[in-house]
Amino acid sequence: MGTFAFFYFAGIIVATAGMVVAFKNPIYSALALLVMFFHVAGLFVTLHAEFLAIIQILVYAGAILVLYLFVVMLLNLKREEHFHRQLLVGVFLGCVLFAEAVLLVLKGETTLGNSLPAADTSVELTRGNTESIGELLFSTYLFPFELASLILLVAMVGAVILTKKGILEVKN
Repeated sequence: MGTFAFFYFAGIIVATAGMVVAFKNPIYSALALLVMFFHVAGLFVTLHAEFLAIIQILVYAGAILVLYLFVVMLLNLKREEHFHRQLLVGVFLGCVLFAEAVLLVLKGETTLGNSLPAADTSVELTRGNTESIGELLFSTYLFPFELASLILLVAMVGAVILTKKGILEVKN
């Protein structure tokens, strides 16, 4: 049953991630992104990481998606931008990812799961998810955490500057 749940969530995540990129309307992309965020939270639940699932829903499906919609509405995107050689770059990156997947399958050796205990042995937890995540977040991963918040701040300031620039051009 766990394998079926994983493949269900993984399939929906891949499909909706493709829809986020494929839709021309940014609102439809945001709705597909919302579905993807909820299925990622479901994947966390299957891994017994309930705290991460709740944080996924609160932070990403709540705050980040609202920020995304705010920026889309603020920029008032009416037309689609066309970039030259976009298809060529996409095909190239797709081939690179496919070649990497083939190499991983042919190699047949992965380190995933090697350090996990056998299924029949019981593991006693000394701490919960929250304590473990908090300790890692504010010790080992403090710099990337702060860097991610700084990148989000710069993106929001950039969106406001682009909007103000567009408003000034319309008035003149």
